[in-house]
Amino acid sequence: MFNKVLIANRGEIARRVIRTCKRLNIHTVAIYSEADAESLHVKDADEAFCVGKSPVAQSYLNIDRILEIALESGAEAIHPGYGLLSENANFAKRCTEAGLVFIGPSADVIASMGSKLEARKTMKAASVPIVEGVEAPVKDVEEATAIAERLGYPIMLKASAGGGGIGMQLVENAEELAKAFEGNQKRAQSFFGDGTMYMERFIANPHHVEVQIIADHQGNVVPLFERECSIQRRNQKVVEEAPSPFISQETREKMLEASVKAAKHIGYVNAGTIEYLVDEDQNFYFLEMNTRLQVEHPVTEEITKLDLVEEQLKIAAKQPLTFTRESITKEGHAIEVRVYAENPSTFFPSPGTITTLELPTGEGIRHECGVESGSVVTPFYDPMISKLVVWGETREIACERLAQALKAYKVEGIQTNIPMLLKTVTHEQFLKGYTTTKFVEQYYLPQLAETK
Repeated sequence: MFNKVLIANRGEIARRVIRTCKRLNIHTVAIYSEADAESLHVKDADEAFCVGKSPVAQSYLNIDRILEIALESGAEAIHPGYGLLSENANFAKRCTEAGLVFIGPSADVIASMGSKLEARKTMKAASVPIVEGVEAPVKDVEEATAIAERLGYPIMLKASAGGGGIGMQLVENAEELAKAFEGNQKRAQSFFGDGTMYMERFIANPHHVEVQIIADHQGNVVPLFERECSIQRRNQKVVEEAPSPFISQETREKMLEASVKAAKHIGYVNAGTIEYLVDEDQNFYFLEMNTRLQVEHPVTEEITKLDLVEEQLKIAAKQPLTFTRESITKEGHAIEVRVYAENPSTFFPSPGTITTLELPTGEGIRHECGVESGSVVTPFYDPMISKLVVWGETREIACERLAQALKAYKVEGIQTNIPMLLKTVTHEQFLKGYTTTKFVEQYYLPQLAETK
């Protein structure tokens, strides 16, 4: 096992990794921007180094400075967390070249899954179901129009290098397509440095279900069940739960098997997530693969009683998995909600100073939090401030605990999305366990309009 690990991230995920490292007696090194000098992850770590100015491009994305700090501090490995550089193939490659262990898959695998077009081709070759669409870049509006006429409207226009819903749009007709193509291409170029676009057939009222996999260097791949992540705003998840209340056991087994097949096909090592769209008839289609730890990993931990960060560290140290697919069982039900510093009506960020923060406590309640009373939410980074995770022997118990915990949450000084979360998790459609990716626009936004 490693003696010292640098965490190339910030906020609650940095604290999460540090917590497991401390339990394993691994010395931790944190990095921080000028804006994060007083952050909790800095206080938690054994050592901390300033990585640059507040803007993310000058700090947490500064590969040269991060590697410099890692080598100066004597770190043996780097845990990238999620977001930022976690799926940057060049960063993984640079770590290896510097003699550091990147706690994640190889740079080649990250690159192959980073392009959604390449990922589609790869999964098709692995006999994993994919949505009908194209496997080559769409050059211009004229070609896009011809493809849309073949696939039929509505269609999904997507950026190959996209993420977080950026560069992705549902298009209803040819007039919309002409505007959407140029706009999304420019956004993708601006955010990802790659304006490559592709298209897929639109699946109506889909569920977003993903499979957590873990794989070691010895060729063992174990699926750790699935998570339902259908409730989203602006194509970003806000509520996640495990197991999915929608899919049948037969669909579950097929999905787990497809995920193992996919991971083995690409030679995947470490923790990863394969995401699917599931239609109303429970047909599932590959969406993308996240080659890192997910924001929602705690719900998997709660039902399997595994520490996924610990497993990541062991695998990176070339240790084999100590469990098999047959030996892992799921217990109870877990739900996670992401608490954002944002206006619950517009979803716009709400930066400022958190004057009061009181977290609910009780049986089955877990927090992953990166802030405290007095913390400043800056405009430089993602506005997620914490994650509330609940576990219950049944889904009904988990839902009850979640609602009570949200009511007991106390945050002052900034706006949060807690009112939106509370309306969501107490809605009859959520309680029924039937939530598609259209939940927010079908149920929350109309409900919001009625109260104005």
